[in-house]
Amino acid sequence: MADVEAELRQQFIDAFSGADFPISSQMDLVPALPNGPGTKFEAGDVTLTAMEMAAKLGSHQDFPYDDVETLVDDVIEGLKAEGMI
Repeated sequence: MADVEAELRQQFIDAFSGADFPISSQMDLVPALPNGPGTKFEAGDVTLTAMEMAAKLGSHQDFPYDDVETLVDDVIEGLKAEGMI
């Protein structure tokens, strides 16, 4: 599962680094995503859409975020806490 986590982490960094930081809500990330809320992240047997992640991870995020690394750290921890990875 470590490979899946590392692969997803890199995909999240690539996708979210285009956001205009600081961001104050999940909606601030949408313009940075190549396919908006339908953007898919895939690693191993895990497939997640940005929409699914937004629905499941709201309580695991601590907005505002000033940089992509802190955001992605919280996304990964939230996915683990929700049993999604």
